[in-house]
Amino acid sequence: MSDPTASAPAPSALVASAPTASAPAASAPATPTPTASAPAASTPSAPAPAPPTPTPPVPADERLRRWRLVLGGGDADGTGRVLTGTDAAVDGALAALYDRHPDDHGHDYERDRTSTRTGRSRTAGLGAFVPSVVRWLGDIRAYFPAPVVQVMQRDAIDRLGLATLLLEPEMLAAVEPDVHLVGTLLSLRDAMPETTRETARAVVRKVADDLERRLAARTRATLAGALDRSARTSRPRHRDIDWDRTIRANLKNHLPEHRTVVPERLVGHARAARGVRKEVVLCVDQSGSMAASVVHAAVFAAVLASLRTIATRLVVFDTAVADLTDRLDDPVDVLFGTRLGGGTDIDRALAHCQAGITRPADTVVVLISDLYEGGARDGLTKRVAAMKASGTQVVVLLALSDEGTPAYDRDRAAALAALGVPAFACTPDLFPEIMAAALEKRPLPIPAD
Repeated sequence: MSDPTASAPAPSALVASAPTASAPAASAPATPTPTASAPAASTPSAPAPAPPTPTPPVPADERLRRWRLVLGGGDADGTGRVLTGTDAAVDGALAALYDRHPDDHGHDYERDRTSTRTGRSRTAGLGAFVPSVVRWLGDIRAYFPAPVVQVMQRDAIDRLGLATLLLEPEMLAAVEPDVHLVGTLLSLRDAMPETTRETARAVVRKVADDLERRLAARTRATLAGALDRSARTSRPRHRDIDWDRTIRANLKNHLPEHRTVVPERLVGHARAARGVRKEVVLCVDQSGSMAASVVHAAVFAAVLASLRTIATRLVVFDTAVADLTDRLDDPVDVLFGTRLGGGTDIDRALAHCQAGITRPADTVVVLISDLYEGGARDGLTKRVAAMKASGTQVVVLLALSDEGTPAYDRDRAAALAALGVPAFACTPDLFPEIMAAALEKRPLPIPAD
């Protein structure tokens, strides 16, 4: 039987985050014996690196405790270990989510959390009322770190149907905000009572502010540098000369005997312009599967709009198209202007974006979609081909999130690749580099699969 300290699927992986008993310290390793090739005593040498400290063995009682938490108790665990105190509370919190029978809608978590839960079948559930769920949320925040809490919250929404409970202010105040929770709240926006709206906006704002703090500075610095590099002049000041490009442009004037290149033509960076130099259009699919991408796109759109040299537009779509450019001063207003769910008409959305392009050669269109088209089947590729022919740079992202590559329409992705427009998933940390490459019209740094 393998040790449960190794990687395992939830809820086993979550147990590793629970409080653990201390293990006895390992004995110090023996001093290594010098070898014949060691330097003489008179020769100074750097001290040898210390050997790695061996991992101390897990005591048998601690191994039994961990297996008991993983297996869940009752007649099937076979450990005979009785959990008490914090261990019993952690076990109860896990059981309320992962050991609940699908048809059990009325069980009371508050009653279970006060039980030592020994020798009986685990049939706990979160119950159909808010106070019990709020207590459970408070417990998991006390027992597990924030990333694990977020995973458990998402599992609770999926497994126990807690989406409707998020309409209660008391419930919202107890959750750990993250991107996925924001997506769920946005999908419930139309059903949200007035008493919950302000709490929901506070949750969404916290997530948006956290993302902006993490992403804004690097995005602004990266794109400002890309804009400076993309502006070239043949009469640069000395400090603005791009020596790499100047040397490449004058290799024909190489004088081998003098080991030099005569720079007849200088290439350099132009002085920063005060007006708009580039236009960026973010065209975002707001179907339900794209929730995390919509949240990140809204934050990035607000950051891009803060750059004076970039004119930014944000268009979201399902079967209808909504232009949210006038809300870009506040990502929360942008997010509450979306309507997650519904069908998809990518061709219609791109047609709307194309109609507003006035300077094709200076425009980058970023389509964020899984490419499942509900409109004209060949309209997407024809539209992208027309944009490229006019000089517009087109970037297609299958997702803008940390979740990896989602399910997507592979036929349409292949058709776009044939046009020279690869479609790929992008993490928020990579997005500034993608945009910088697009603004400079150089190959995109596509992540490896």
